[in-house]
Amino acid sequence: MSRLKSVRCGVARAAGVVLVGAFAATAMTGTAGAVINGKDATERYEFMASIPLTVPSAGNAKGVCGASLIHPRWVVTAAHCVGQGEGGAVLDGTVRIGSDRRTSGGTVRAIDRVVRHAGYSVMPGTQPNRNDIALVRLDRPVVHQPIRIAEQAGAPGTPTRLLGFGTTVEGAGPDEWKFAERLQQLDTRRGTESECAPGFADRTRLCTVSREAGAMACSGDSGGPQVQRGKWGRWELIGVTSGPGDEDVPCANGPGLYTNATAYTGWIQKTINTNR
Repeated sequence: MSRLKSVRCGVARAAGVVLVGAFAATAMTGTAGAVINGKDATERYEFMASIPLTVPSAGNAKGVCGASLIHPRWVVTAAHCVGQGEGGAVLDGTVRIGSDRRTSGGTVRAIDRVVRHAGYSVMPGTQPNRNDIALVRLDRPVVHQPIRIAEQAGAPGTPTRLLGFGTTVEGAGPDEWKFAERLQQLDTRRGTESECAPGFADRTRLCTVSREAGAMACSGDSGGPQVQRGKWGRWELIGVTSGPGDEDVPCANGPGLYTNATAYTGWIQKTINTNR
């Protein structure tokens, strides 16, 4: 999810959003944003992961995408974050897990394998990507606690939370983005399909609305988690930051679109089981 059309579409369309974070971002900091007008993380999110990127076409600017640890050796992220050159960004080859800092702390592992959903496709114009989800296998397991994928996303109106290292300010491009060094969080809610642009939200894509004025994920936040409280009050994963929920509005002024992780549990389990 990015801010302006080029950023928003990029964030959702290519690992270029990847410049650093969700909606991918660059050296400064996230397509769902480093969460514009979010706040510093108030608790420890052991499952939070970040995937650093480099953008040769932007003077080798450094960026990042978010991800979530769902297995001791696997993280889930957006397919557009791991395009290996898609949008001009390339993976640096590592994943940082369990840190509330973008460039330090936690556990760093090398990327051993990347599996994008076979049905992933970049749609023309401003239409959202399809099946925007991918799995990244780490070279070795980590000791951090993975997050559980919810059985289903809560009904519209359910309180949720976004996490990311993306840009904290709107901007027309990488030169104007300011990526967060410390993990940002933003309280949101599940929106109805009609709160996103026509044709954007559906069974596999969640419309997400901020509970704060002028706040939403943005460039550099792509691939990061949207979570909800489970039965016992623990965080559960429901969404993967994918892009903007409308056609052309700055990040902070529009809804966000999240790949519905609960709709892909079968694919996720099969992928992990066949790639041990």
